[in-house]
Amino acid sequence: MRNHFAMVLQSIEMAVDNIRSNKLRSFLTMLGIVIGVASVIALVTIVQSVTGSVMSQFEGLGAGTISIAAPGTVLNKGLSDTALDELRATEGVAAISPSASMSTSAVYQDTITKNISVNGCDPVYFLHNTDQLSDGRVFSSAENDGQTNVAIVDKDFVKNVLRGNAALGTEFTLDGYTYKVIGIRKPSDSLTAAMTDNSQVKGTVTIPYKNVLRMQGTANVTSVDVYYGSPYTSSQVEANLRKTLNRIYNDADNAFSIINLESLMNVMNSVRTMLSTMLGGIASIALVVGGIGIMNMMLVSVSERTKEIGLRKALGAEPVRIQSQFLIESITLSVIGGIVGILLGLLVAFIGAKALKTTFSISYGAIVLGAGFSAAVGIIFGWMPAKRASALNPIDALRSE
Repeated sequence: MRNHFAMVLQSIEMAVDNIRSNKLRSFLTMLGIVIGVASVIALVTIVQSVTGSVMSQFEGLGAGTISIAAPGTVLNKGLSDTALDELRATEGVAAISPSASMSTSAVYQDTITKNISVNGCDPVYFLHNTDQLSDGRVFSSAENDGQTNVAIVDKDFVKNVLRGNAALGTEFTLDGYTYKVIGIRKPSDSLTAAMTDNSQVKGTVTIPYKNVLRMQGTANVTSVDVYYGSPYTSSQVEANLRKTLNRIYNDADNAFSIINLESLMNVMNSVRTMLSTMLGGIASIALVVGGIGIMNMMLVSVSERTKEIGLRKALGAEPVRIQSQFLIESITLSVIGGIVGILLGLLVAFIGAKALKTTFSISYGAIVLGAGFSAAVGIIFGWMPAKRASALNPIDALRSE
C-alpha cells in the first residue's frame, strides 16, 4: 500500500515537471477548463443570488399570507362587513386585513398638492408587518371606525406636502377631511415598491381603510389579505376560502381571484432550478471543449515521448504504470484548471452580484459541479492517450524518430 502511494506521488511529481517544461502549451490547454469551470460557477451563482434575493422579497410580502381581489358581481359588489366576518370565520384563517386605495389631493397651509396616494388598511396589517415606522405609532382598532382621522405619512409626503415639517401632530386636509399625523413611515425596499411606478406620486398617506371607503362613498372593500398559521397549509386555507367566497357570490364566475404567495414561491423555486440547470449545461460545453484540448495535448505528449515510453517499458515498466502516469498528468492539468476556474468564477459572481445590487451567496453546489466536471474531463479525455501510451510496443517505440 505504501509503495503504491509513493508511486502515485512520483507520478504526480513527474506530471507537474512535464507541465512546467511546457508552460505555454499547458496554459493554453488548461484555459478551456478554466473558462468552463468559471462559467459554470459564475452563471449558477449569479442566478441563485438574484433569485434568492427575489425570493426573500416575496417572503417579505408576507409569509403565511393569501391575497384576495373581490370585485364581486353586478348585484353584489365587493365584500361587505358581513362577508368579511364570514372570511374571518373560515377554517384556517387567523386574521384578515381589508384594504382600499385611491388617489387625491392634499392641502397644507393653503397649498394644494395633487397626486397623493392614499392607502387604507386595517390595524391587523401592522401586527403582521412590523417595523414599518421611523417615528410615531400606528393606528389602533378603536381608530378604525371610519370617523377618526389619523394618518401615517411617508418621507415624500413630508418633503412635498408638509415642506419638511415632520412633527407628529401636524394637521393637513385630505379630500376635505382634516387629518393628524401620528406616524412617519420608513422608505420601502420591498419587491412591490420596486415594481410600482411612483414617479408621479408626491407622497403616500396610510389611513384606516374605512376612512378610504367613506371618501370613496362606498361600504364594501375589494381587496383583503388573509393571514393563516400552522397546522394549516396555504393550499388548505385557499380551498376553504374559495368555498366561502363561492357561497358569498353564489358561485358567480369572475367574482373573485386568489393569489397564494406560497404557490408563487414554489413556482419561483422551480424556475430557479431550471435556470441553474440550463445555464450550467450551457457553460459545461466549454468544459467539453477544454477536455478536447487536454486530449489533444496528451496525444501530442505521447508522440513526443515515444522513445521515453519505449525505454521505460524495456526497463520493465508495466503498461498500467505507463497508463497511470499519463492519466495522472491529464487529471493534474484538469484539477489545476478547475481550481483557477473556481476562484475566477467566484470573483466574477461577486462582481456580478455587486453590479446587480443583489446579495452575493456562494453556491457550494456549483463549486462541487465545477470541480467534479473538471476531474471527470481529466479522466475521460485523458484515458485514450494514456491507453495509447501503455499499448506501445517497446521495440517500435525505441526505433521511432
